[in-house]
Formats: sequence, C-alpha cells, structure tokens
Amino acid sequence: MDQILKIKEGFMLKNIADNYVVVSVGEGNVNFNSMITTNETGSFLWEILKDGATKQQLVDALLAEYDVEEEIVAADVERFVQKLEEKNILA
Repeated sequence: MDQILKIKEGFMLKNIADNYVVVSVGEGNVNFNSMITTNETGSFLWEILKDGATKQQLVDALLAEYDVEEEIVAADVERFVQKLEEKNILA
C-alpha cells in the first residue's frame, strides 16, 4: 500500500505576484527558515496534498489535468515530494 502524503499543519501556499511561495504560519514552525517557491503545477499538487494523497494519486491527477507522458509526470512528482520531505513539510 502506498503511503499517504499530506502537508503538515502550519504551512500555506501563497500566490504573490504570480509566484507561489510556501510560508510557515503559527509558532509550531518557527525553525522553518527556507524559501520555497513553486510553479502552477506545484500549486496544483499542493492543493491535493492538503487533503492527503499517494504519489500515484498525484501522478494520476496530473495526467488527468495535463497532456504529458506518465514517466515525465512520475519523475516530477518524485522531485516535488522529495523537496517537501527535505524541508520537513509533509506529515
């Protein structure tokens, strides 16, 4: 069974002048001192991850939304999830 990935509470994605930026809110993430920016696709994945999803569900959602090859989407999802894991943003 695939692991359900979910954005931790205390993180939000803000659209600032057509740039998507991850911000930390609340005292629980005081040590978050990184700047993470993403594109429209990352924002799309973020919205799905707020409720929780597996990597395969993320891939399937992108395939339904965009006309791209599954191998490319799977690699992009892997990189995006890895970035969030490195910054300790996933629960």
